[in-house]
Amino acid sequence: MEKLERLASFFDALRSPTRLKILQVVAETDRPLHIEAVAKMLGINYAAIYRHIQALRQQGLLKVYEVGRSRVLALTRPQLLRQLLELADKFLSEAQG
Repeated sequence: MEKLERLASFFDALRSPTRLKILQVVAETDRPLHIEAVAKMLGINYAAIYRHIQALRQQGLLKVYEVGRSRVLALTRPQLLRQLLELADKFLSEAQG
């Protein structure tokens, strides 16, 4: 896949406010979170959350670990994600004047 297509897929994974909320919830904790806990925090059913998580996982933003019969989430590169979101926020702030 060419570079621009990969970038488009990456940013497409971030287009959903729900996906950004998932990343925020996971980033705000110091330990991996169960998918079920994230679903409850956001008030979204497990199946819907899991579809969003798959999109984020495919782009390398989240890791999903099997712990017994549960699945837990962790950010793959928390500092890099934080910098990306701060840069996007700065870009939008400056673009709006």
